[in-house]
Amino acid sequence: MKRKLSLALLALALPIAACGGDKEVGEFKNDWLGNEIKIKQLTDPKIEGVVCHLSFFDRGVWDRLGKGNWFENPSNSSISCLQSGPIRIGRIDLDKSGEEVFDQNQSLIFKQLAVRRIYDADSDSLMYVSYSRKIVDGSAKMSLSTVPLFGRDVTWQNGKPASAN
Repeated sequence: MKRKLSLALLALALPIAACGGDKEVGEFKNDWLGNEIKIKQLTDPKIEGVVCHLSFFDRGVWDRLGKGNWFENPSNSSISCLQSGPIRIGRIDLDKSGEEVFDQNQSLIFKQLAVRRIYDADSDSLMYVSYSRKIVDGSAKMSLSTVPLFGRDVTWQNGKPASAN
């Protein structure tokens, strides 16, 4: 039984990142229960010169014991993205749903925190949306950050797409 609990806690401590690169750049305890706010630096695998910072909540052991929900973190997150150098855009999905660039387990099974990139041709900008795949209180929790491309040093691998206007 202790071994199974240890494996479950290890699974919580080792979030899985798919797609884009990520690196933890900050963390701090925000209460006496050991809960933490963690901040990851995310890179988009198909776009150079853009960096995003994703913050999310990581529950501590005392909070897990007190609430009785051992196996998941809250769905809250926030994202902020910026240009960090010359932007080089590879072969990206240009439809309205965009494409996922990052995901991380927030529970042993169903809950995941994800980041999706969408290109807005009308405003010539990249939008990054962080969201939970688990419905919470009737809707998914989300946060949005936009990186303007207009007037910036941008190279499109396959040529710049036309605006919908």
